[in-house]
Amino acid sequence: MMSVDEKRIREFAYQIWESEGKPVGEEERHWDMARKLAEAEALAPKAAPRKKAPAKPKVAAEPVQKPAAVKKPRAVKKPAAG
Repeated sequence: MMSVDEKRIREFAYQIWESEGKPVGEEERHWDMARKLAEAEALAPKAAPRKKAPAKPKVAAEPVQKPAAVKKPRAVKKPAAG
């Protein structure tokens, strides 16, 4: 079996423990999961930096006409009683 960086395993184990609400008594399972994650990460080919896709030419869109704002009729003020 490959020797995987213990620090990375510890980081993964801690993240798993936190994500599960910090349960007690699950250390062995968390370490096992973390070891598998770290091994998979070590075996995975390093991703090449993604090349930025060339910008697509912008097509002039027809201007969208918004409907005229509908004004609400004002409430008629009632004369003060008196």
